[in-house]
Amino acid sequence: MAGVGPRCPRRQEELQRQVSRLEQANTELLARLEERDAELGAARAANRELTRALNQKGTAHR
Repeated sequence: MAGVGPRCPRRQEELQRQVSRLEQANTELLARLEERDAELGAARAANRELTRALNQKGTAHR
């Protein structure tokens, strides 16, 4: 069965292309995750500031 199986050059090339596509997809997903993490961090910081401001405003009226 020449030309069949993982040692076949065509199969190796196909698998290498698939690995390359998966590595690229992984890189893109990691970049998106880092961006979302940064956005989440900024949203959390804004939420802390708003909560602090509301708490100070509520304390001033007592």
